[in-house]
Amino acid sequence: MATMSRREILGSAAVVGGWMLLGAERARAQSQAGGAGGAAGPYQLLPLPYGYADLEPFIDAATVKLHHDIHHAGYVNGANAAVAELEQIRRAGGDAIRQVRAVTNNLAFNLSGHLLHELYWECMKKDGGGDPPADSRIGQMIVRDFGSVDAFRANFSAVAAQVQGSGWAVLVYEPLAQRLLVLQAEKHENTGAWGAVPLLTVDVWEHAYYLNYQNKRTEYIKAFMEVINWAAVEERLQAAVRVG
Repeated sequence: MATMSRREILGSAAVVGGWMLLGAERARAQSQAGGAGGAAGPYQLLPLPYGYADLEPFIDAATVKLHHDIHHAGYVNGANAAVAELEQIRRAGGDAIRQVRAVTNNLAFNLSGHLLHELYWECMKKDGGGDPPADSRIGQMIVRDFGSVDAFRANFSAVAAQVQGSGWAVLVYEPLAQRLLVLQAEKHENTGAWGAVPLLTVDVWEHAYYLNYQNKRTEYIKAFMEVINWAAVEERLQAAVRVG
C-alpha cells in the first residue's frame, strides 16, 4: 500500500466538503498513512510539517512541542479509546447501550480536537504570514466576502479573541451560499455549522500560547497571523469549491 504524504492526507479530507465528513475521510487516510504516535486505532498523530523551532519568534519551540506531542496526542488517544469503547458497547448489547451517550460525547470532543489540530499545524509555516496572493481564489474570496484583507483580519482576530473560555476561530467555506465565513468553535465540537469546510484554524485554548504570551491572547493571535500558510489554505479552498 502506497504511503500518503501529509498534504495528500489533508487534501483528501478537504475534498469531502463537510465539517463532520472531513473526519471520516481523514480517518481512512491516516490509517493508510500509518502516522507517528497515538494509541492504536483508526486515528494517528501525524508528525509536524516543520521543526519545533521553525515558527519562532512568533510561536516558541517549547509550546509547539508540548502542544503537538502532549495535547494533540491526547485527543488522538481519546478518540481511539472512544471508538474502541463504542465497539465494546455494541458487542455487549443489552444494558451496556445506556453508556453510549457519554462515550459518543467523548468521541465528538476528542475527534474534533484531533481534526482541528491537524488543520492548525498545516495552517502555519516558517516564513509564512503576509496577505494571500491577490490573484489566488482565497485572496479574491476574502475581498469579496469581507470587503478587504484587513477587514478579514479584524473579523478573524475578533472572533478568536472573543471565544469564551477555550476554543477556536475557524475560517470556513460554506457551500450552500458558496462563501467564506468566520465561526467560533467552543471547546472543539460546539457551535460549528454542518457542511462548512474548515480552511484556517487558530487554537485559542491556553495551552496554545500561555508559555510565551501568558494571558495576552490578542498578542498570540497577532503572532499567529504572521505564520499563516496561505498556500495550504488555498489548496483546501480549491478542493472544497470543486466538490461544493
